[in-house]
Amino acid sequence: MTQLFKVISTLALVIGLAGCIAAPIEMTPQTQQRLQTQAPIRFLLTFDDGPSASSFWNPTDTVLDSLAHNDIQPNIKAVFFVQTGAPRAGDSDIGRRVMQREHAEGQILGFHTATHSHTNHRSLDPEELEQSLSKGSADIAAITGAPPTLVRPPFWNYDKRTFAAYQRHGMHVLLTDLSANDGKIWGFNASPRRRANMLRQLSEVRERIANGELPTVDGVIPVVVTFHDLNRYSARHAREYLQILLDSAQATGVNTAPKPFYDDQGQLQRAAMARTVSESAEPVQLPGIWNWLWDGDSH
Repeated sequence: MTQLFKVISTLALVIGLAGCIAAPIEMTPQTQQRLQTQAPIRFLLTFDDGPSASSFWNPTDTVLDSLAHNDIQPNIKAVFFVQTGAPRAGDSDIGRRVMQREHAEGQILGFHTATHSHTNHRSLDPEELEQSLSKGSADIAAITGAPPTLVRPPFWNYDKRTFAAYQRHGMHVLLTDLSANDGKIWGFNASPRRRANMLRQLSEVRERIANGELPTVDGVIPVVVTFHDLNRYSARHAREYLQILLDSAQATGVNTAPKPFYDDQGQLQRAAMARTVSESAEPVQLPGIWNWLWDGDSH
Protein backbone atom coordinates (compact mmCIF):
# COMPACT_ATOMS: atom_id res chain seq x y z
CA MET A 1 0.00 0.00 0.00
CA THR A 2 2.88 2.36 0.87
CA GLN A 3 4.55 1.65 -2.47
CA LEU A 4 1.28 2.24 -4.30
CA PHE A 5 0.86 5.56 -2.51
CA LYS A 6 4.37 6.60 -3.55
CA VAL A 7 3.67 5.72 -7.18
CA ILE A 8 0.36 7.61 -7.18
CA SER A 9 1.94 10.61 -5.46
CA THR A 10 4.80 10.68 -7.94
CA LEU A 11 2.39 10.40 -10.86
CA ALA A 12 0.29 13.24 -9.50
CA LEU A 13 3.37 15.40 -8.99
CA VAL A 14 4.70 14.79 -12.48
CA ILE A 15 1.34 15.46 -14.12
CA GLY A 16 0.84 18.52 -11.96
CA LEU A 17 4.22 19.95 -12.88
CA ALA A 18 3.64 19.19 -16.55
CA GLY A 19 0.43 21.15 -16.42
CA CYS A 20 2.10 24.13 -14.79
CA ILE A 21 4.53 24.96 -17.58
CA ALA A 22 4.22 28.66 -18.22
CA ALA A 23 3.83 30.16 -21.66
CA PRO A 24 7.01 31.40 -23.41
CA ILE A 25 8.14 34.90 -22.55
CA GLU A 26 6.94 37.25 -25.26
CA MET A 27 9.79 38.80 -27.21
CA THR A 28 9.82 42.58 -27.06
CA PRO A 29 11.19 44.82 -29.83
CA GLN A 30 14.04 45.73 -27.48
CA THR A 31 14.99 42.08 -27.01
CA GLN A 32 14.75 41.48 -30.75
CA GLN A 33 17.10 44.38 -31.41
CA ARG A 34 19.60 43.23 -28.81
CA LEU A 35 19.63 39.71 -30.23
CA GLN A 36 20.85 41.07 -33.56
CA THR A 37 24.15 42.00 -31.94
CA GLN A 38 24.67 38.55 -30.43
CA ALA A 39 26.32 35.49 -31.98
CA PRO A 40 24.14 32.52 -32.95
CA ILE A 41 23.70 29.72 -30.44
CA ARG A 42 24.86 26.13 -30.55
CA PHE A 43 23.27 23.51 -28.31
CA LEU A 44 25.73 21.79 -25.95
CA LEU A 45 24.12 18.46 -25.11
CA THR A 46 24.80 16.74 -21.79
CA PHE A 47 23.54 13.47 -20.31
CA ASP A 48 23.46 12.52 -16.63
CA ASP A 49 23.40 9.29 -14.58
CA GLY A 50 24.63 6.77 -17.16
CA PRO A 51 25.93 4.70 -18.65
CA SER A 52 23.18 2.14 -18.61
CA ALA A 53 24.15 -1.38 -17.56
CA SER A 54 21.13 -2.90 -19.27
CA SER A 55 21.71 -5.87 -21.55
CA PHE A 56 18.27 -5.37 -23.10
CA TRP A 57 17.80 -2.39 -25.43
CA ASN A 58 20.49 -0.36 -23.69
CA PRO A 59 19.24 3.28 -23.57
CA THR A 60 22.72 4.82 -23.55
CA ASP A 61 23.62 2.88 -26.68
CA THR A 62 20.36 4.13 -28.22
CA VAL A 63 21.29 7.74 -27.38
CA LEU A 64 24.73 7.25 -28.95
CA ASP A 65 23.15 5.78 -32.08
CA SER A 66 20.83 8.79 -32.31
CA LEU A 67 23.68 11.27 -31.92
CA ALA A 68 25.69 9.53 -34.62
CA HIS A 69 22.81 9.06 -37.06
CA ASN A 70 19.92 11.50 -37.35
CA ASP A 71 18.32 13.76 -39.96
CA ILE A 72 19.70 17.01 -38.54
CA GLN A 73 23.45 16.68 -38.01
CA PRO A 74 25.57 13.50 -37.98
CA ASN A 75 28.17 12.61 -35.37
CA ILE A 76 26.98 14.98 -32.65
CA LYS A 77 29.27 15.15 -29.63
CA ALA A 78 28.00 15.51 -26.06
CA VAL A 79 29.19 15.44 -22.46
CA PHE A 80 28.20 12.33 -20.49
CA PHE A 81 28.34 12.76 -16.71
CA VAL A 82 28.84 9.20 -15.55
CA GLN A 83 28.28 7.22 -12.36
CA THR A 84 31.32 4.98 -12.15
CA GLY A 85 30.41 3.32 -8.82
CA ALA A 86 26.77 2.46 -9.51
CA PRO A 87 26.12 -1.19 -10.42
CA ARG A 88 23.23 -0.18 -12.70
CA ALA A 89 25.56 2.26 -14.45
CA GLY A 90 29.35 2.45 -14.76
CA ASP A 91 30.29 -0.17 -12.16
CA SER A 92 29.44 -3.04 -14.50
CA ASP A 93 30.99 -4.76 -17.48
CA ILE A 94 28.30 -3.36 -19.79
CA GLY A 95 28.63 0.12 -18.32
CA ARG A 96 32.40 0.14 -18.81
CA ARG A 97 31.92 -1.11 -22.36
CA VAL A 98 29.50 1.74 -23.06
CA MET A 99 31.91 4.31 -21.59
CA GLN A 100 34.63 2.94 -23.83
CA ARG A 101 32.30 3.39 -26.78
CA GLU A 102 31.52 6.96 -25.71
CA HIS A 103 35.21 7.79 -25.58
CA ALA A 104 35.95 6.05 -28.89
CA GLU A 105 33.20 8.07 -30.58
CA GLY A 106 34.59 11.38 -29.36
CA GLN A 107 32.15 12.01 -26.54
CA ILE A 108 33.43 13.66 -23.34
CA LEU A 109 33.19 11.81 -20.04
CA GLY A 110 32.52 14.01 -17.02
CA PHE A 111 32.20 13.01 -13.38
CA HIS A 112 28.82 12.64 -11.69
CA THR A 113 29.22 10.09 -8.89
CA ALA A 114 31.47 7.24 -7.82
CA THR A 115 29.27 6.05 -4.97
CA HIS A 116 26.98 3.03 -5.05
CA SER A 117 23.95 5.25 -5.66
CA HIS A 118 23.08 8.76 -6.81
CA THR A 119 24.40 10.39 -3.64
CA ASN A 120 24.44 14.12 -2.95
CA HIS A 121 28.11 15.00 -2.49
CA ARG A 122 27.23 17.31 0.39
CA SER A 123 26.05 14.29 2.39
CA LEU A 124 29.53 12.72 2.22
CA ASP A 125 32.03 13.50 4.96
CA PRO A 126 35.41 14.90 3.81
CA GLU A 127 37.08 11.50 3.67
CA GLU A 128 34.19 9.89 1.77
CA LEU A 129 34.08 12.78 -0.70
CA GLU A 130 37.81 12.57 -1.28
CA GLN A 131 37.60 8.83 -1.87
CA SER A 132 34.69 9.30 -4.25
CA LEU A 133 36.42 11.96 -6.32
CA SER A 134 39.67 9.98 -6.45
CA LYS A 135 37.89 6.79 -7.46
CA GLY A 136 35.77 8.51 -10.10
CA SER A 137 38.79 10.28 -11.58
CA ALA A 138 40.72 7.01 -11.74
CA ASP A 139 37.77 5.14 -13.26
CA ILE A 140 37.38 7.71 -16.03
CA ALA A 141 41.13 8.04 -16.61
CA ALA A 142 41.34 4.27 -17.05
CA ILE A 143 39.08 4.67 -20.09
CA THR A 144 40.08 8.05 -21.53
CA GLY A 145 43.72 8.25 -20.44
CA ALA A 146 43.15 11.46 -18.47
CA PRO A 147 41.15 12.48 -15.38
CA PRO A 148 37.89 14.35 -16.01
CA THR A 149 37.86 18.13 -16.13
CA LEU A 150 34.08 18.49 -15.82
CA VAL A 151 31.78 17.61 -12.93
CA ARG A 152 28.05 17.88 -12.50
CA PRO A 153 27.07 17.58 -8.83
CA PRO A 154 24.08 15.30 -8.24
CA PHE A 155 20.89 17.33 -7.93
CA TRP A 156 22.95 20.37 -9.04
CA ASN A 157 23.81 20.78 -5.35
CA TYR A 158 27.19 21.91 -4.01
CA ASP A 159 28.63 24.15 -1.33
CA LYS A 160 31.99 25.77 -0.57
CA ARG A 161 33.43 22.52 0.79
CA THR A 162 32.46 20.29 -2.13
CA PHE A 163 33.31 22.99 -4.67
CA ALA A 164 36.81 23.31 -3.19
CA ALA A 165 37.19 19.54 -3.37
CA TYR A 166 36.27 19.57 -7.07
CA GLN A 167 38.90 22.24 -7.68
CA ARG A 168 41.59 20.20 -5.92
CA HIS A 169 40.87 17.40 -8.35
CA GLY A 170 40.94 19.69 -11.38
CA MET A 171 37.19 19.44 -11.93
CA HIS A 172 34.99 22.34 -13.02
CA VAL A 173 31.25 22.52 -12.30
CA LEU A 174 29.03 22.58 -15.39
CA LEU A 175 25.35 23.29 -14.73
CA THR A 176 22.68 23.77 -17.41
CA ASP A 177 20.46 26.26 -19.21
CA LEU A 178 17.75 23.86 -20.39
CA SER A 179 16.54 20.64 -18.80
CA ALA A 180 14.26 18.00 -20.24
CA ASN A 181 13.07 17.33 -16.66
CA ASP A 182 13.54 13.63 -17.38
CA GLY A 183 15.51 12.67 -14.28
CA LYS A 184 12.78 10.30 -13.12
CA ILE A 185 14.11 6.93 -14.31
CA TRP A 186 11.77 4.45 -12.66
CA GLY A 187 7.99 4.74 -12.73
CA PHE A 188 6.30 7.46 -14.80
CA ASN A 189 9.06 8.98 -16.93
CA ALA A 190 7.24 10.21 -20.02
CA SER A 191 7.22 13.88 -20.93
CA PRO A 192 3.88 14.76 -22.56
CA ARG A 193 4.68 18.49 -22.60
CA ARG A 194 8.30 18.25 -23.69
CA ARG A 195 7.84 20.89 -26.42
CA ALA A 196 6.17 23.39 -24.10
CA ASN A 197 8.89 22.81 -21.52
CA MET A 198 11.77 23.49 -23.91
CA LEU A 199 9.96 26.44 -25.48
CA ARG A 200 9.43 28.14 -22.14
CA GLN A 201 12.98 27.51 -20.92
CA LEU A 202 14.58 28.69 -24.15
CA SER A 203 12.54 31.90 -24.06
CA GLU A 204 14.06 32.55 -20.63
CA VAL A 205 17.56 31.83 -21.90
CA ARG A 206 16.90 34.12 -24.87
CA GLU A 207 16.51 37.03 -22.47
CA ARG A 208 19.91 36.25 -20.95
CA ILE A 209 21.46 36.04 -24.41
CA ALA A 210 19.96 39.39 -25.40
CA ASN A 211 21.44 40.91 -22.23
CA GLY A 212 24.89 39.60 -23.14
CA GLU A 213 25.06 37.27 -20.12
CA LEU A 214 26.32 34.18 -21.98
CA PRO A 215 29.85 33.94 -23.43
CA THR A 216 30.73 33.51 -27.09
CA VAL A 217 33.15 30.67 -27.82
CA ASP A 218 34.50 29.91 -31.30
CA GLY A 219 31.95 32.30 -32.78
CA VAL A 220 28.86 30.80 -31.14
CA ILE A 221 27.05 30.98 -27.81
CA PRO A 222 26.94 27.55 -26.12
CA VAL A 223 23.53 26.76 -24.63
CA VAL A 224 23.74 23.78 -22.29
CA VAL A 225 20.94 21.19 -22.43
CA THR A 226 20.50 18.30 -20.00
CA PHE A 227 18.97 14.86 -20.52
CA HIS A 228 19.32 11.55 -18.69
CA ASP A 229 20.55 8.65 -20.78
CA LEU A 230 19.22 6.06 -18.30
CA ASN A 231 15.72 7.23 -19.13
CA ARG A 232 14.35 4.94 -21.84
CA TYR A 233 11.74 7.49 -22.84
CA SER A 234 14.45 10.08 -23.49
CA ALA A 235 16.48 7.51 -25.39
CA ARG A 236 13.55 6.57 -27.61
CA HIS A 237 12.83 10.23 -28.34
CA ALA A 238 16.42 11.45 -28.67
CA ARG A 239 16.10 12.34 -32.35
CA GLU A 240 12.79 14.06 -31.70
CA TYR A 241 14.40 16.13 -28.93
CA LEU A 242 17.00 17.39 -31.42
CA GLN A 243 14.20 18.67 -33.64
CA ILE A 244 12.33 20.13 -30.65
CA LEU A 245 15.40 22.20 -29.77
CA LEU A 246 15.64 23.58 -33.30
CA ASP A 247 11.89 24.29 -33.42
CA SER A 248 12.07 26.02 -30.04
CA ALA A 249 14.92 28.23 -31.21
CA GLN A 250 12.97 29.29 -34.27
CA ALA A 251 9.79 29.88 -32.27
CA THR A 252 11.58 32.04 -29.69
CA GLY A 253 13.51 34.08 -32.26
CA VAL A 254 16.95 32.71 -31.37
CA ASN A 255 19.38 32.23 -34.25
CA THR A 256 21.22 28.91 -34.40
CA ALA A 257 24.60 28.32 -35.98
CA PRO A 258 24.76 26.48 -39.34
CA LYS A 259 25.82 23.51 -37.23
CA PRO A 260 23.32 23.73 -34.34
CA PHE A 261 25.05 20.98 -32.32
CA TYR A 262 28.69 20.27 -31.51
CA ASP A 263 30.45 17.71 -33.69
CA ASP A 264 34.04 18.58 -32.73
CA GLN A 265 35.34 17.38 -29.37
CA GLY A 266 37.84 20.23 -29.02
CA GLN A 267 35.18 22.87 -29.59
CA LEU A 268 32.85 21.04 -27.23
CA GLN A 269 35.50 21.01 -24.51
CA ARG A 270 36.24 24.73 -24.90
CA ALA A 271 32.55 25.59 -24.87
CA ALA A 272 31.87 23.49 -21.79
CA MET A 273 34.79 25.02 -19.90
CA ALA A 274 33.60 28.52 -20.78
CA ARG A 275 30.21 27.74 -19.21
CA THR A 276 31.56 26.33 -15.93
CA VAL A 277 31.07 28.00 -12.56
CA SER A 278 34.18 29.96 -11.56
CA GLU A 279 33.61 30.10 -7.79
CA SER A 280 31.21 28.60 -5.29
CA ALA A 281 29.60 31.94 -4.44
CA GLU A 282 28.90 32.78 -8.08
CA PRO A 283 25.16 33.37 -8.67
CA VAL A 284 23.75 30.68 -10.93
CA GLN A 285 20.48 30.28 -12.76
CA LEU A 286 18.98 26.83 -13.14
CA PRO A 287 15.79 25.92 -15.01
CA GLY A 288 12.56 24.96 -13.34
CA ILE A 289 12.29 24.59 -9.56
CA TRP A 290 15.98 24.06 -8.85
CA ASN A 291 16.93 27.66 -8.08
CA TRP A 292 14.01 27.88 -5.68
CA LEU A 293 14.94 24.54 -4.10
CA TRP A 294 18.58 25.42 -3.43
CA ASP A 295 18.20 29.18 -2.92
CA GLY A 296 20.29 30.23 0.08
CA ASP A 297 21.20 26.61 0.79
CA SER A 298 24.00 25.43 -1.44
CA HIS A 299 26.35 28.13 -2.65
